[in-house]
Amino acid sequence: MKPNNIRIKDIASMAGVSVGTVDRVLHNRGKVSRDAARRIEKVLNKINYKPNLIAQTLGKNKNYRIVALIPNPALDPYWKQSFDGLKSGEEQLGQFGIHFILEYKYYDPHKKESFQESALKIFHSHPDGVLVAPLFYYASLPFFKKLSETKIPFILFNTHLVEANALSFIGQDLFKSGRLAGELMNIGQQPNSSYAIVHVNEDLSNSVHLVEKEHGFRDYFEKRGDAQRIGTFILNNLKSSAFQNQLESILQMPDLSGVYVSTSKVYLIAQYLKKRNPGVRIIGYDLIKENVSGLQEGHIDFIINQNPMRQAKLGIQSLANYLIFSKQIPSTYLFPLEVITPENVTSYLAHPGNLAGIVV
Repeated sequence: MKPNNIRIKDIASMAGVSVGTVDRVLHNRGKVSRDAARRIEKVLNKINYKPNLIAQTLGKNKNYRIVALIPNPALDPYWKQSFDGLKSGEEQLGQFGIHFILEYKYYDPHKKESFQESALKIFHSHPDGVLVAPLFYYASLPFFKKLSETKIPFILFNTHLVEANALSFIGQDLFKSGRLAGELMNIGQQPNSSYAIVHVNEDLSNSVHLVEKEHGFRDYFEKRGDAQRIGTFILNNLKSSAFQNQLESILQMPDLSGVYVSTSKVYLIAQYLKKRNPGVRIIGYDLIKENVSGLQEGHIDFIINQNPMRQAKLGIQSLANYLIFSKQIPSTYLFPLEVITPENVTSYLAHPGNLAGIVV
């Protein structure tokens, strides 16, 4: 008899105990004598017994409800990839016979009040678990405190807030991501070079993920004694004439050699900057279609890929496994820092393991 075909009643017969006794041991419920427990454990070790987790969950009456709170995917192609990752994770779990309810709640990534409103609705709906991409530091903490107090498990992705005490964080080490950008920026540059850190249409005071990237970038150069040659620019009003004036102010930096854009919005400024200063090195984030085009056309030199689709997919799968199967998950799941260049972008996207959501 193969181990995968062994039933509870077979284990009971081999251990010389009742089916009910085996059931109590396997599911850790009720009292069992020490002798009976030892005999059952001996049989389980001998046959290398592994319970059918899917069969177990099908026997449960509870229908778990998970809510994903992310920025509105209609407003930003980066978050559209996250949404696609959630759908992909949901579909894959369904293929394995794992059933749960996944609800989506969105907020405006530029309005903390929008996040607070959606978060409050989620809390009062009493979900079994929550997956969150928290962009607003101060607006997020009260929500996480409420979830913790009511013992609702939650996982963070994209942005790590240590104070949140989440079940798990899935994403990249953003400080090291900034340091990596500094290393890429520094390759082959002259000692008197200057660099610009650019945050496009972001509220830096409330965006811990961007602050961490900037700290990492500056830290790289500080350790080399070059921190005084770095300037920070926050660009807003993208559709106004003032936006071009802001771009010109970047180009006026003495000995400007590189521009580091902290988000996937690098495509909004790369072409203009390259046209005005062809020698400037431009680094940004994420393989959205506009940035892929920027790489291929020579407007962008390096992209650090954060894998938003894979982050979200792993997040929903991890939360479902925790709730349904009581499977322990790591407190931190850090993704590798992938560097994409004009030379490797096509082969990267064509690879069968690509989860960027872009088709070449």
